[in-house]
Amino acid sequence: MALFAKGRVFVAAAVAVFALATGAQAAASCGKTGAGFDAWKSDFAAQARSEGVGGKGLAALAGANYATKTISVDRAIHKAFSGSVDAFMKRRGGAAIISKGRALKKSNAAMFERIESNYGVSPGVLLAIWGMETGFGASLGNQNTVSAILTLAYDCRRPGFFYPHAIAALKLVDRGALSASSVGAAHGEIGHTQFLPGNVLKYGVGSANLRDKATALASTANFLKAHGWQAGASASANMGAIAGWNSASVYQQAIAQIADAIDGG
Repeated sequence: MALFAKGRVFVAAAVAVFALATGAQAAASCGKTGAGFDAWKSDFAAQARSEGVGGKGLAALAGANYATKTISVDRAIHKAFSGSVDAFMKRRGGAAIISKGRALKKSNAAMFERIESNYGVSPGVLLAIWGMETGFGASLGNQNTVSAILTLAYDCRRPGFFYPHAIAALKLVDRGALSASSVGAAHGEIGHTQFLPGNVLKYGVGSANLRDKATALASTANFLKAHGWQAGASASANMGAIAGWNSASVYQQAIAQIADAIDGG
C-alpha cells in the first residue's frame, strides 16, 4: 500500500516518536537532497550501533543509496488519497478486489479459519487489505527496502516518524528477515500486506517472512487484534482497528466496504 500512515500510526504517535528520537538524531541532520546522505549515514551508524544494530545491519546501512524514487512517491502521497470513497474505489479496483477476494476466501478457507480462530479477525478485512496493498501479492514492489527507509529517515519531511523504522529495518537484516538487497514498496513497506519494518518487529508472527502469504495475513490479523479488532463484528464496526492500519479516511471506508462485501458474499 502506498503509505499514508501505514501500519499504521497516527500523527500524534509520530510526534511522540519524534520527541523520543530528537536527542539521538541531533548528530545527524536531515536533508532535502541526496547531497548530505553519505555523511548522514556515518552519523546514523553510530546511533544504530548504540541501539543494538549488529554487523549485518551496519553493512546494509553502509551500502544503502539515496532513493530518489522514494522521495518522488512520497511527495505525491496525499494525491493518492484524495477525492470521494467512490472515486478511490474505482481508482484502486474495488469491484475486482471484492470478486477475487471472495474466490480466494473459498480456495484458502482452511488458512482463513485458522487465522480467525487464533486472532478473531474475519477473512474479509484481510483480503481487502491484501488486495488493496499488493493486488493479492502480484505487486510486492521493486524498491530496495533498506535504501528506501533510510532515505525517509534522512529526509527532512518526516524523519521522526521513519527513524525507528530505519533502526528496525537494520535489525531485521541482522535477524535474516531482510537482506541488504531485499525489495518492497517505495516507503520501505514489506510483504503481501505492506508492513513498515518497525511493525514487522512488533506484530510479525512466526518467521516474520512477510513475503509468505500465510505469515503476512496472520501478522496483519495480529496487528488488527492489537489495535482493538472486535471478533464477530463487521469491518464497518471495527473502523478504529482499520484506522490503526492507515489513517486516511477514504482508505478506511474503502477497506470496510470491500471487507463487508467479501464476508457477506
